Amino acid sequence: MDSSLAWIPRAEFERVLADVADPHDRARAFAAMCRINTLYMIARAGSGHIGSSFSAADVVSWLVLEELDRPFEADGDVYFSSKGHDAPGLYAAMIGLGLLDEDLLHRLRRIDGLPGHPDVGTPGMPFNTGSLGMGISKAKGLVLAHRLSGRVSRVVVMTGDGELQEGQNWEALPSAARYGMGELTVVVDHNRLQSDTFVTDVSDLGDLTGKFTAAGWGVLRCDGHDPGQLEKAFAQRAADHPDRPVVIIADTVKGGGCPTFAATSMAPGEWRYRHHSGAPGPEDRERAYRELTGTADGILRGRGLPPLRPVVRTLDLPVKPSGVRLPEVYGRLLTEAAREDPRIVALDGDLVLDTGLIPFREAHPDRFVECGIAEQDMVSMAGGLAAGGMRPFAHSFSCFLHARPNEHIYNNATERRPVVYVGSLAGLLPAGPGHSHQAVRDVSALCAVPGLTILEPSHPAQLAAALDHCRSTPDSVYLRLSSQPVPAALAALPPAPLETGRGQVLRDGGRAVALGAGPVVLGQLLATADLLAARGVALTVVDLPWHNRIDPEWLARLLTGVRHLFVVEHQYDSGGQADLIARHLMETGTGDGIAFRGLGLTEVPRCGTDAEVLAAHGLDAAHLADLIGADVLDRTPTRTPRPDGDTTWKLSATN
Repeated sequence: MDSSLAWIPRAEFERVLADVADPHDRARAFAAMCRINTLYMIARAGSGHIGSSFSAADVVSWLVLEELDRPFEADGDVYFSSKGHDAPGLYAAMIGLGLLDEDLLHRLRRIDGLPGHPDVGTPGMPFNTGSLGMGISKAKGLVLAHRLSGRVSRVVVMTGDGELQEGQNWEALPSAARYGMGELTVVVDHNRLQSDTFVTDVSDLGDLTGKFTAAGWGVLRCDGHDPGQLEKAFAQRAADHPDRPVVIIADTVKGGGCPTFAATSMAPGEWRYRHHSGAPGPEDRERAYRELTGTADGILRGRGLPPLRPVVRTLDLPVKPSGVRLPEVYGRLLTEAAREDPRIVALDGDLVLDTGLIPFREAHPDRFVECGIAEQDMVSMAGGLAAGGMRPFAHSFSCFLHARPNEHIYNNATERRPVVYVGSLAGLLPAGPGHSHQAVRDVSALCAVPGLTILEPSHPAQLAAALDHCRSTPDSVYLRLSSQPVPAALAALPPAPLETGRGQVLRDGGRAVALGAGPVVLGQLLATADLLAARGVALTVVDLPWHNRIDPEWLARLLTGVRHLFVVEHQYDSGGQADLIARHLMETGTGDGIAFRGLGLTEVPRCGTDAEVLAAHGLDAAHLADLIGADVLDRTPTRTPRPDGDTTWKLSATN
């Protein structure tokens, strides 16, 4: 879709900062300009978090312009965002101050550009954040390090109010008071909304002031959109609480500073805030741009200054790829299953849209439990439901569902009561949010949990069979769902039996077999087979949805007469299908005469567009075809080797 986008160049920031003398007006104008560039960045990238960036913009502007001493410099005061969703807004402020290259404004969520969530590879970022609840603890450690090294500086960390549902925040508070961390200030972006809906409707924070006070912290409160109140709050912090940590609860509006995106513009009865993530449509984008330029120009005109001089570019903006997505199909299937099975209970970790659960929430409100941003609580609650005879399905992004509650998942498994864990956004893609949201270690983290099966369907018919398996098996199941569109060739596949440890041949080629799971890998493998066919190489493509189960008889039949076996995974290459199959082949001797290669990630995943990142890790069809073709034909690959390498097992000589 062609569209014109406007952004504010660095020279305009310099002009406004130099010519607007009043610090409050200067901060307001700077914040409006940052919001314009945030809007540009997210629209150009096709995704991002407008609501969080806008609600934090006034706080960030006051901090970087007036409050902190040389922020983002090696020996200056430290500021970072724990919530991480507001990264585009923070980038816009840093670019406006000349602390990041202006060219990066055009490279949000692109490879070698600005990641979707903060990463230490970006200048000025002290921590990787976006996986919520870690920021206060990291800030405490930094304060202690500064003390030990004799450095004097303040540390300011921003959290979201929804983020405070993560228990680690409350674990972090008492020791900060005990150590008298007067260097530490936490600003709560109190916009009253989390990913899906209002905080009060999920897990009400209650008396927030009382909670921080009880932990020994000083507590202040102000309007987070009013520079004058922010100035007073920080001055009071220094005067009244010099020797203890302080929290400033900044009351804000999600999407604030722009009526189009402001939560205050939500219709009566509207429960879901629409601008938490994603890119706005053309109408919303244009209206918001007019609102924001009107704010900035109004301040400039009031000072007798010329209006902003934006740069306008016509760009080919990304279009959301079409096709059926498994979480949406899953939500409908689970809703129908719950009509027949009263044991089914769905638990959600504040991601009801992304996990496909809106139909379930509407159809079975008595069996829908919104747990909020508290995965450990959700998983243990699921264990309690299972103990009471229910069949709980616990939902979140895969990256969050397997990690913090890992011990709780193991505990549930040791009780031998079935729980179904359903992780969306599984695997390397989407790559735009960055590695905090790319679930590439979930398989290896869960593959050894006793009594837990890891199952990754690749198309709707297989997903329906997988859900039937989840409902009937005595084991727990981790149902791994890619959120990428299912390729048409897979979406059209008819139902087929789902037998534990067995796969389905999607394309019967020859004595080279490539095996994988999920729509991302299998879509690339089918395209790889097409490329190789044009080179005279026949490739058999096999869909094996089981990550930690293999049927020896099935595998032996599949590999009869096979000379080359490739296992491709869109996660780390340790502890997954390749390891499972290689071990089986070595222990049984089934692999005699077969050259085996496992392909997966060996480095932290890159951030960028999906196509960029697949290519960067050598998991796109072009790289796979070159590598597989070279192995089969016993030639040297012509493409540049993958930057993260690969893992190869030679079970016997190729020839």
